[in-house]
This record gives sequence, structure tokens and C-alpha cells, in this order.
Amino acid sequence: MRIGDILHATLTNKCPRCEVGQVFENNNPYSFKNGLRMNKHCPHCNLKFEREVGYFYGAMYVSYGLQTALITLLYTLNMFWWNFASLTLVFIILTLVFALFPVTFRWSRIIWIASFTRKETVGNQQ
Repeated sequence: MRIGDILHATLTNKCPRCEVGQVFENNNPYSFKNGLRMNKHCPHCNLKFEREVGYFYGAMYVSYGLQTALITLLYTLNMFWWNFASLTLVFIILTLVFALFPVTFRWSRIIWIASFTRKETVGNQQ
């Protein structure tokens, strides 16, 4: 799968195979009712999202990478532009990491699914 396809599926909450069905029930990651609840299968192409028990353990590593990239970006911005005190920077980083958790959780799962799924084309049925 191409990186552009993975990025598109991730940002739009679409199935990586058909790019039509939604991976998560709700497009709003901050919805208390079902913001982090996944569909079991794609409503359009019936792709099973969780292929086996423990399938999303790998998504934890993707989430770790996303959070590490965020922290590195904030630290770099502070070194060259902001110049906040260390304690202030730690507070900013922790606030953003916790505030963006629902987004990185969803993105990491969609990236993980997309990494192991071939995109469906007209003549290619899986």
C-alpha cells in the first residue's frame, strides 16, 4: 500500500481496502459515547478489522512513534523558537499528549490495519 493511501485512510477514518466504509463508528474521536469504538467489519467491503486476538498490539508501537514525534517536534520548537522554561515545556507536552490521545489512538489503529491490507481495485478482490 502506498503512503498516500495510508495517509488518506488515516485522516478520513476510511477502510484502507475500499476507502468507503468507516473504521470507527463515529468521525469525532472526542465523542464520549462511541468516539473510540471500532466497527468489527467494514460496512462496505466487509474487511475484518481485528484479524486475531492481540492484533492491535502492534498499533501500540505506532502510537508510541506518533507520540514520540509530537514530543520531539515540541522540544525542537522550544529549543529554536519558544524558549519556555523546562517545567512549562513539560506541562505543555503532557497536556498535548493527553489531549491528542484519542486522535493518535485512532490513527495508530488505522495505520496498522492499512499496513497489512491491500487496496481494492476494480479487478482485485481479496
